[in-house]
Amino acid sequence: MAHDVGDDGGELPPPAKKKTPAEEAAEKRRKKLTPGSLMKGLIRSGSSDATPADGDQVIIHCTTRTMDGTVVNSTRREHGGKGIPLRFVLGKSKMILGFAEGFPTMLKGEIAMFKMQPKIHYAEDDCPVTASDGFPKDDELQFEIEMLDFFKAKVVAEDLGVVKKIIDEGKGWETPREPYEITARITARTADGKEIIPSNKEAYFFTIGKSEVPKGLEMGIGTMTRKEKALIFVNSPYLTKSSLMPQLEGLEEVHFDVELIQFIQVRDMLGDGRLIKRRVVDGKVFYDTRVDNDGEPLEFCSGEGLVPEGFEMCVRLMLPGEKSIVTCPPDFAYDKFPRPGNVPEGATVQWEIELLGFEMPKDWTGLTFEEIMDEADKIKNTGNRLFKEGKYELAKAKYDKVLREYNHVHPHDDEEGKIFANSRSSLQLNVAFCYQKIGEYRKSIETCNKVLDANPVHVKALYRRGTSYMLLGEFDDARNDFKKMITVDKSSEADATAALLKLKQKEQEAEKKARKQFKGLFDKNPGEISEVGAAESEGGKDSGDAKGSGEATSADRNADTKGGLSGESEYAFEEERPGLLGRVWPSARRIFSSLGLNRCTIL
Repeated sequence: MAHDVGDDGGELPPPAKKKTPAEEAAEKRRKKLTPGSLMKGLIRSGSSDATPADGDQVIIHCTTRTMDGTVVNSTRREHGGKGIPLRFVLGKSKMILGFAEGFPTMLKGEIAMFKMQPKIHYAEDDCPVTASDGFPKDDELQFEIEMLDFFKAKVVAEDLGVVKKIIDEGKGWETPREPYEITARITARTADGKEIIPSNKEAYFFTIGKSEVPKGLEMGIGTMTRKEKALIFVNSPYLTKSSLMPQLEGLEEVHFDVELIQFIQVRDMLGDGRLIKRRVVDGKVFYDTRVDNDGEPLEFCSGEGLVPEGFEMCVRLMLPGEKSIVTCPPDFAYDKFPRPGNVPEGATVQWEIELLGFEMPKDWTGLTFEEIMDEADKIKNTGNRLFKEGKYELAKAKYDKVLREYNHVHPHDDEEGKIFANSRSSLQLNVAFCYQKIGEYRKSIETCNKVLDANPVHVKALYRRGTSYMLLGEFDDARNDFKKMITVDKSSEADATAALLKLKQKEQEAEKKARKQFKGLFDKNPGEISEVGAAESEGGKDSGDAKGSGEATSADRNADTKGGLSGESEYAFEEERPGLLGRVWPSARRIFSSLGLNRCTIL
């Protein structure tokens, strides 16, 4: 008995949540169904009660006939087809409207006949698939469908060229990637069942990324966990030549039965083959040091410079219980870290590391505002300690971490908002201070600008930015910031006046340096070479620089857990000096202008 697929007669469902674009598009297509446009007749019943849903891959045989019974096309050999079933992923694959509405009504093993009006198959307006030449798309047609199988699919390639069916779930969560070493049992068949790679008790060993297996198979295995068994469907564009399958002629689709026995994690830490981490024992369970620890393991906090850089890079990628052997070049081992007495200078070292356990950073989700601020202070205090130790990059990383977490913090009232804003400004100024210490003056200015965008009269931000401008040799901008400090806060006058005095000294030093550099430049005859800077050695070093630059306030030498690296009313003056050109050019330009020269060429 036939029934109308497009008219179920049920009640309207209650209002649903906002639909995705894909759901809206499907609903728009569904409105094209009219009574009688899509009819279904049951030929053979299915074997279960389950029907396919979005995200399932359906595998079908299809024979298309005209209303007088003439076969138009078919996947079956007896009707002139190749014997290769069709595959669709519901909600993903492009298909005619009749299939999209008809497949979800079928059971596994069912055979049904769908009668479709032209507007429901290939004559649909904006049909996403195109009929072949000569196909009677303007006629009413019958589609005989056999539902061979359906299952929840893992879409590996966005174009559906690689799809995975999980047969047996694996263990753990880790999946392999380049350049992991894989051990797996692999069997391959064509889409019509012809065996290509026979079943073999011996496992196949290969390395991901070396083209030892077809690309599509490698992509599918990259989604598997240990001990997982899966069926991976790979279309021809992903069937690349490999040592596993050197012959690919005539293959449109291959089905791989895969059992992932084991994989070994291999990491090229630097990307140039010098620092390689290869896991030799897989981590299984968390190690409880209070129960299983007979020795005294190394304990350190990540990101605080307490171990060599290469050592920490590898430990960050380890699992509890894992053992690894790490080969590390000297520049990531002990060249930049206190070297044990028995390690020769410039030596490449090998560490055998067993990770007993680790503590995850505290999740701020669900914390009260006060608890969040306490956690932020803890991390900031660590950053302050690293700053005092001269580890500016690590200190900046701590401040940046809190600032990233702050993107997800939402104060509930004005009081919390004020506390939060002050804390964020303090952290941003600490970051700016770190940039000053490592000579990134432009980035320091950009960070100060973030504070001043929110509060244009933030005195400490003006001071920090003015100092960075001065260190860059942009004296006019620095002077503007220092003067503005006095305008917006009279209590900062002493620090601003001291900064302006230092700015004047810097300008004088730069001008003096410029005069030395270009002394005698215009006394030479045409064609003669002027020895720029010849007089620089006269008079010794600039005695004022080192002495004057070292006069930092106590605020810069002491970290403050609440207000940042300096107190609210104290402003640091930095020791850093810009490069030679940055100091020389502003004054040199004024010298040339006073001489009536807009351009100058030095031979």
